[in-house]
Parts: sequence; C-alpha cells; structure tokens
Amino acid sequence: MKYLLMICGDESAAAHANDGCGGWTEEMDSRGVVAGGAGLRPPDEATTVRVREGELLLTDGPFAETKEQIGGFVLIDCADLDEAIEIASKHPAAGYGTIEIRPVFEPPVLEPPV
Repeated sequence: MKYLLMICGDESAAAHANDGCGGWTEEMDSRGVVAGGAGLRPPDEATTVRVREGELLLTDGPFAETKEQIGGFVLIDCADLDEAIEIASKHPAAGYGTIEIRPVFEPPVLEPPV
C-alpha cells in the first residue's frame, strides 16, 4: 500500500532545511520502500490557485495561516500502516516536527472491454 508522509514543522524547522536525513534515505532505499519525495521551498514562495465561479484567484504564499507548514514529502510503498508508522518514526524530522501519514487513494484498475 502507498502512503504519503507529509513532513511538517513550524518556523524553527527551517534551521533543519539543509541537515539531510542522516542515513534515513539510504536505509529506506535499501528496503525498497521509497517511491519518491522532495523537500519544498518555504511557504512564502508558494502560490495558491483557486477557481470560483469561473474566476481564477491567485494568492501569494500559503492559503492557510497555520503554525506548521509542509516542508517536504515522501511517497512510500509498504505492507501496511504499522510499517508506515515505523518508517515515519525513523525520519529525522519526527524529532523536531510532525509527520502526517496518509494512505494514497488508488482507484481500481479497469480492464479494457473485450
């Protein structure tokens, strides 16, 4: 099953932006569970897109004013939620921020008509 790990932190997390993952990435690569991921630029560089009544509305910066922002993400493919929790708990960001784990919605594969 695929899970998205959203790496979140408050303003103090910016101090860890260039820390790397201290071997976490290499361990997860060797286990074959990482399917992709990336760090994100700061929230003040975001652009938010909404369309309301056919009108395009752009906002500079994050849409929501919150103390924690998403700083990066990792897509993992593992057996179950227990393994996803174990993987997330080993990520260095779990020690100074928050990691939200979300199952990825995977629509059923449709067979082509015969």
